[in-house]
Amino acid sequence: MKKIVWTILVVTSLFAVSAWGKEGGDQYPNGGENWFAGSAPPPGHYYVNYFGYYNGRLRDGAGQNALVSGQTVQADATFNALRFVEMTRFKLLGGQYGAHVIVPVVYQSAYMGSRASNTNLGDIIVNPFILGWHGQQWHALAAVDIFLPTGYYNKSDARVSIGANYYGFDPLFAVSYIGKTGWEASGKFMYNLKTTNTATNYHSGQEFHTDYAAGRHIGNWLLGATGYGLKQTTDDMQNGAVVPAAAGLYDIGRRGQVFAIGPSLGYTNARHMTLIVDWQHETVVRNRFGGDKFWIKAIIPVDGLFSRGPAL
Repeated sequence: MKKIVWTILVVTSLFAVSAWGKEGGDQYPNGGENWFAGSAPPPGHYYVNYFGYYNGRLRDGAGQNALVSGQTVQADATFNALRFVEMTRFKLLGGQYGAHVIVPVVYQSAYMGSRASNTNLGDIIVNPFILGWHGQQWHALAAVDIFLPTGYYNKSDARVSIGANYYGFDPLFAVSYIGKTGWEASGKFMYNLKTTNTATNYHSGQEFHTDYAAGRHIGNWLLGATGYGLKQTTDDMQNGAVVPAAAGLYDIGRRGQVFAIGPSLGYTNARHMTLIVDWQHETVVRNRFGGDKFWIKAIIPVDGLFSRGPAL
């Protein structure tokens, strides 16, 4: 019985694309920021839409499919996240100042002997502090994402919980090299800190995670590879004690890890609107869900929608 209860706690620790927060799961949509990760856009207003799908199975501490009553634990999710960005002309410490907010809506479905699903608002992400620095080929960005417990949460059935029921903080640094010959290498480096879920007295461990992209700009096209990596650095805790191991499900402390990589294709039109399509396959997965993630990301300079010329 105890094994079943612990599985319910982690069954949606996924969530798929992001988790938008769960017990021991991701708060950030890993893999969502890749191309231009360290290059803040020029002053203006921008809308970014992330639409995607994730499918995965729970993996144990050895990377094998976790079984409950002889059956695999599976989850899938379809999501749409609306991001609103403002970059200003104001400079601080030599960097361009900006801010953003991300509002996710998620459909998720989890199977553990029986299936449960839910569609609801996820945890909103706000970032009141973005600074971007620009060179001829090198660009850098520093910021702090704040995760708010706005998503639907059900203590009795984690399979239908979209939100985390705790706050999270992601200080980050990103860098992009965009060469004169069109080659790009970008990385976004983050460290996730979480507060305690007061409904369960569960405190998820801290995580170092990164998004990346490598490839080439060929005319208006982007072609290369994108992905992400995550390594949990501290144990999950509950009631002040390290979460115990559950044989065939996860190791003591539930320290998760994952590395994902896959092909990416993008296109930018004459009005500087960009569409990026990614497929990211997860490997070396431990103590968390592993599977495949698909993205369609649209970047739209809002100011340009109301002008006759190029957006930027």
